[in-house]
Amino acid sequence: MITFLRFLFTLVLVSMLWVTSWATMQCALWDTPRAVATHPWFIATMFDTYWGFITFYCWLAYKERSWVAKILWFIAVMLLGNIAMSIYILIQLFRVPATARLEDVLLRRS
Repeated sequence: MITFLRFLFTLVLVSMLWVTSWATMQCALWDTPRAVATHPWFIATMFDTYWGFITFYCWLAYKERSWVAKILWFIAVMLLGNIAMSIYILIQLFRVPATARLEDVLLRRS
């Protein structure tokens, strides 16, 4: 399971870096047309996205003991989204052996 998750979150990271780079080369984020930025489904998607980031961050904050790390990861997740989230998960996955149980990744270490 750990090996599969390492592959999955590497795929998430690489694909997010690719699509973000591609989108940046197409146009600047702040050039999003007003019709798009004010569309109800765009707004609903942004709410869904950021509530998902906060949900993930709750687990991250449980895992981290340092307030500095919690604050820095919060900023990273809010600014970089799935890029930061996949990096955090990959860090956790590579801290354990490939034969580890999923609980070893998900739960706080003593």
